[in-house]
Amino acid sequence: MTQTIETLITLPLEENLVNDLKNFSPQLNLTVIRARKVDEIPAEIWARTEVLYTNRVIPTPELAPNLRWIQFHWAGVNHVMDAPILHKPDLVATSLSGASASQMAEFALTMMLALGHHLPDLGGYQKRAEWPSERWERLTPLEMRGSTVGIIGYGSIGRQAARLLHTFGTTVLATKRDAMHPEDPDYTAEDQGDPGGDLVYRLYPTQAKSSMLKECDFVLITVPLTPDTRGMIGVKEIAAMKPTAYLVDISRGGVVDLTALVAALRDRKIAGAALDVFPEEPLPPESPLWKLPNVILTPHIAGFSAHYDERAVALFIENMNRYQAGLPLYNRVDLSRGY
Repeated sequence: MTQTIETLITLPLEENLVNDLKNFSPQLNLTVIRARKVDEIPAEIWARTEVLYTNRVIPTPELAPNLRWIQFHWAGVNHVMDAPILHKPDLVATSLSGASASQMAEFALTMMLALGHHLPDLGGYQKRAEWPSERWERLTPLEMRGSTVGIIGYGSIGRQAARLLHTFGTTVLATKRDAMHPEDPDYTAEDQGDPGGDLVYRLYPTQAKSSMLKECDFVLITVPLTPDTRGMIGVKEIAAMKPTAYLVDISRGGVVDLTALVAALRDRKIAGAALDVFPEEPLPPESPLWKLPNVILTPHIAGFSAHYDERAVALFIENMNRYQAGLPLYNRVDLSRGY
C-alpha cells in the first residue's frame, strides 16, 4: 500500500495550480490553508504534516514533529535562516532558485541596454524639452555586442542572463564559489540557463572578483545575501571597475556598499548603475541615490512575473517527484553557506 504524503500549503495559489498539485500524484494528501502566521494553522494539521510549501510560515520543531521537507516559495531564504526547525537533522529545506531566473535575466538585460544606450540621460533631455548638443560625444552607446559582462554569482539567474547575453555577441565572465566545477546541479527549466557552464568564457573564484571586474564593461550582481556576501562589493571592488563600466544589482540589499557606490557615481569613477535592491526598503526619500543622474532605481521588482506561481509550482512538482522517488531534492538550503 502506497504511503500518503501529508502536504500543507500556506500560499494563496490559484485554484488551477492547486488542482495541478492534487492531480499529479494520488500519494499526495493536500491541505491548503492561506495563512501568514503559524497559529492560523490548527495544531492537529501541523502534527501530521510531512511536507510544507510556504513563504515564511514556519512551525517550531515541537509543533510539527513529522515535518521532513520545507519547500520555500522564493529563491532568497535569508529571512528564514534562523528558524530552529531548519536545524532538525532529518529535515530538508529547499528554495525556488530557478523559478524566477527567466524574468530576472530579462530585467538585468533591460537595465544593461538602458544604461549602455543612455536612457537616464535621454529621459532628462525629454523632460527639459532639450535637443542635446554634441549628441555624438554624449550619446554614442556602449553596445552589448563586443562588450564584456561580469556576473558576480553564477547561479540560475546569472546562467540565464549568460544565455541571453550570448545571443548578443557578448563575452561573459563570472565568479563562482567553486570555480573548478562550472556545472549547476540544481534546477534548470527546459531550454534555459547554462547547466554545464559552457557559455562563460572564464570562471573566477569569488576571491578573484576584482581581477574579473577590471575586464568588464557591465557588472551584474546576482548573489544571495549571506554573511560572506554582505558588503562584498565595496570600495576596493568598485575601484577595480573601469570608469566607463556600469553596475547592475538585482541581488539583495546589503551586498553592495551603497556609501562607496554613491561616492563613485558622484565622482564619475564608474559610468552608472541600475539598482533594484537596497539595505532599507522602501528606499528613503533622503537617499542621495534619487538625485544622481547616472542611476536607474527600481522598487525591488526584478523578480516580478505574472507566471511566477505557475513556474514555482512546476518546480515544486519536480521536487515532489524526486521526493517520492527518494532522490536528492533540487535547491537544498545549506545552513553553513547561508542559502
